[in-house]
Amino acid sequence: METPDNHTSFAENMSYFDTVLEQAFTWFSNNFGTFLFILFIGLITAIVARNVNSLLERHFVKVSSRLHMDPTSFRMFRHIVVALIYFMGIVVVIFSIPSLRNLSVALFTGAGIAGIVIGFAAQNTLSNIIAGISLAVFQPFRVGDRLDIMNEYGKVTDLNLRHTVIITWDNRRLIIPNSMISNEAIINWTIEDPAVIWPIDVGISYDANIDQARKIMIEEARKHPNVMPPQEVQYSVVKPSLIKSETLRMGFIDPPVLHPVDPDFRERGGVKVNVVELGESSVNLRMNVWFKDRSVAYSSGCEIREAIKKRFDKEGIEIPYPYRTIVYKTDLGKEKKATEKLSHTEGDKVE
Repeated sequence: METPDNHTSFAENMSYFDTVLEQAFTWFSNNFGTFLFILFIGLITAIVARNVNSLLERHFVKVSSRLHMDPTSFRMFRHIVVALIYFMGIVVVIFSIPSLRNLSVALFTGAGIAGIVIGFAAQNTLSNIIAGISLAVFQPFRVGDRLDIMNEYGKVTDLNLRHTVIITWDNRRLIIPNSMISNEAIINWTIEDPAVIWPIDVGISYDANIDQARKIMIEEARKHPNVMPPQEVQYSVVKPSLIKSETLRMGFIDPPVLHPVDPDFRERGGVKVNVVELGESSVNLRMNVWFKDRSVAYSSGCEIREAIKKRFDKEGIEIPYPYRTIVYKTDLGKEKKATEKLSHTEGDKVE
């Protein structure tokens, strides 16, 4: 049942709603030009940033093959340029509107406290930006390199101010904040010298001929097209980076530099088979094979392992598996009774 108090409360709510709506409409009418200006500057900034980004990307594609431009450094440079364009758009909006300009002056007046507050609020973002610039300058990896990181293997596809994108071997996109990468141990399979020694483990029985098994394993490895032939490498071409060990070079178009290969790995292409373990039921052999890079090592290793298994079956070399003898408690009781009965029978015969 409605009462006069309910009618009064409803009328007050409607009056308050009308007042708020009228104030909002009045503010929008008075600041319509400001709103359009902000919208215009935002639209122009977005268009300029997008066009500059596309222009830089097309320019890189055009001159990268001729000038050997480094994609990692160039991507970071492109992201910084786009970020500066958006920052300039925000500055134009702030200093073109009196109320926002007065607010910015007040913030700059209290810059010490504001800086502390902003620093705590954006701590993770700033750490990612600083780590991203550091990764682009010192380059523990480049775009296109293949890495083992955080128990994942994949290819680096992008490095920006916040994160790094890696496509894993099963086509997942692994997005890692730059601050986490800077604190991780990384295995870079591509940097400087991409050739890799890949182990292939096979076990044979104790009765098998080790020399024959070694010969078969080497022959099957040599048949595979991805296995490197015996060779001696004197130099390898290294893609340029912002800072090189022999000299300080700033820029994005430094030509490639010839670096000497590590002396311990100049001779490559050899296939060696060693006995690495005498196991419980098998003699474990490990074959070390050279591949041109990590991208083909895993799949080629699996194919060679399959070829070895088929060849072992054909040549009669056994790949053993553990044998287990299971003895039940009831069988132990029967065996004990049989032994006692046999001993009594023998005793009777002696008497």
